[in-house]
Amino acid sequence: MRLPFAALAIATTALTPMLLFATPSLATDTAGSSPTRIAVTDDPTKPVDEMTDDEVRIAIMRIIADPDTGRAVNTAAQEAMDGTIEDQRTFLKTGLAVAQAEDDRVAIARILFIARQNNYKAVIREANKALDNGSPAVLRAFLETGHRLAQAEDDRVAIARMLADPTISAALREAAIQALDDGSPEALRYFLEQGQYEVDD
Repeated sequence: MRLPFAALAIATTALTPMLLFATPSLATDTAGSSPTRIAVTDDPTKPVDEMTDDEVRIAIMRIIADPDTGRAVNTAAQEAMDGTIEDQRTFLKTGLAVAQAEDDRVAIARILFIARQNNYKAVIREANKALDNGSPAVLRAFLETGHRLAQAEDDRVAIARMLADPTISAALREAAIQALDDGSPEALRYFLEQGQYEVDD
């Protein structure tokens, strides 16, 4: 039952009042967007066994239709739709989490590749820890918070090295100190990616 995207979109639109979802995308990181963690319904306490067959099918179709769905989740969802209603319920109860963890491992591997290219030591360290642990919760925690914090650690080191350069201009030094004083991951990354190039020497 491999449905074309257009059919999924039509079915989803028609039945949206039956089942609302919350599927916020994760913030974009330096390696691109991480796979979305998909909530089955707007009521996360509702057991899959209490959902109607239509709710189960629409839940899976919404996952397939979501452009942020990772490859492993999408494949597992399609396979569930090719099977019985029990296959579909099993996917929502257990298969979704397993497939999500697979997508998360791929996302972390991509982050690790870029980190190695840029010698981001903290990101390399924390990404390897997450992959070595391997649990879905740890993989997800790295993507949602750990990567951002590790990147900030590497960015602080990069800015400190910049300040150690005796040839740095007074304007650039001031901007670098302001970024460190702010201390937020966003401010540090902005300075390294854009702010330092906007300083008038």
